[in-house]
Amino acid sequence: MNKHYDLIAIGGGSGGLAVAERAAQFGRRVAVIDPQPLGGTCVNAGCVPKKVMWHAAQAREGLHQAGAFGIRVQDQGLDWAQLVTGRDAYIDAIRDYWAGYAQDQRIDWIRGEARFIDAHTLRIGDEHYRGEHIVIATGGRPIVPPVPGAELGITSDGFFELTRQPRRVAVIGGGYIGVELSGVLRALGSEVSIIALEDRVLEVFDPMISDTLMETMQQQGIALHMGFKVSELARGENGIDVVSAGDGRLTGFDTVIWAVGRRPNTEGLALERAGIRQARSGIIPVDAFDATNVPGVYAIGDVTGRMPLTPVAIRAGRQLAARLYAGETAPMNYANIPTVVFAHPPVGTLGLTEPAACAEYGDAVRVYETRFTPMRHALGNGGAPTAMKLICAGPEERIVGCHLIGDGVDEMLQGFAVAINMGATKADFDRTVAIHPTSAEELVTLKQSRPGGCVLADVA
Repeated sequence: MNKHYDLIAIGGGSGGLAVAERAAQFGRRVAVIDPQPLGGTCVNAGCVPKKVMWHAAQAREGLHQAGAFGIRVQDQGLDWAQLVTGRDAYIDAIRDYWAGYAQDQRIDWIRGEARFIDAHTLRIGDEHYRGEHIVIATGGRPIVPPVPGAELGITSDGFFELTRQPRRVAVIGGGYIGVELSGVLRALGSEVSIIALEDRVLEVFDPMISDTLMETMQQQGIALHMGFKVSELARGENGIDVVSAGDGRLTGFDTVIWAVGRRPNTEGLALERAGIRQARSGIIPVDAFDATNVPGVYAIGDVTGRMPLTPVAIRAGRQLAARLYAGETAPMNYANIPTVVFAHPPVGTLGLTEPAACAEYGDAVRVYETRFTPMRHALGNGGAPTAMKLICAGPEERIVGCHLIGDGVDEMLQGFAVAINMGATKADFDRTVAIHPTSAEELVTLKQSRPGGCVLADVA
């Protein structure tokens, strides 16, 4: 017997819940299909548990810095089990909230794996479900490269399953996941090495971000092995060895974490039965309105290959429901989306990198930047620097890029993103009275500029 819905979301993560919630609020009959607890990667093995661990790492860093202010404290070690127990209890509460909220909104949560039978029919177990509109929002999963011994490593999912703190860790990958996990583990006391094929961490970010972060990581004691192509993981005498294609060998790790990217989670959906096109990478191509090549079938979030961020999936889901049921016509705008990496210190970025601005605007680019020691570290020995860069274009010096690294930039970027999305110019920033003493004031007091480095060949 078929069950019919106005809209079915495949995936109970950020995007699926957002489109389902908004469709239900428009009075439609809605279902979400997911075998796992609602919340998706963000709640269960991503943003939320990661941020808990980041706060723990920040707390321990603060403990080590307290002596500079005359506060007599002693670091008596980390109770990893207590941290994990508290973190998991917090996540369980969020899961319970979403399960209850879905019920309150009259969203049916169907627990199981969905497979297409045709463009409007899904099979879950022995039941068939028909949807006038079907939204694919299944997210992504970590990639494990097909190299010998790959099973000796864990992924970011496995990181959240650790019951003991790793002693000596190799994090393979210099992207945002690798950077975040490395910073947390090092601040919590683990010995950490980053191993990456690229020449710099966060390679697609502005070079100022990468350079400053690598400098800080090395000061913190994180070993950087860049340009290292991993060909094998092997059991060694003292733990796990990481072997390179060039016969290099890093030895003695008790934990190896794969952080080399994520792949759209679309296997098993039987997309071919509905005639839905899919790239070899697993990405489902969509148009500006999130529609696949099959009428009535849509895709949002990580499966589309667009910016893999929770707020992006949420916004895309809400706007899709509004287009379907409220007559709105605006597509999702993917320009100038602020992004934060919860590194140590955190990174905030929005808009064009300097090389990308040069490629688009050429000699019309001017750059304002600064680097300083934040007040938090004024009485201590060093501490992570803060660096900021505004990239401006044209005679009016419209701000087309904002790149920050340092204490507190994760919080300050949101407000500046509003201004930049409204078309703010350097003169608008100059007219804004600073809040003193803060790090954020530096963005509205920048004076020295230079032409963009537009001889750069690499566009990030």
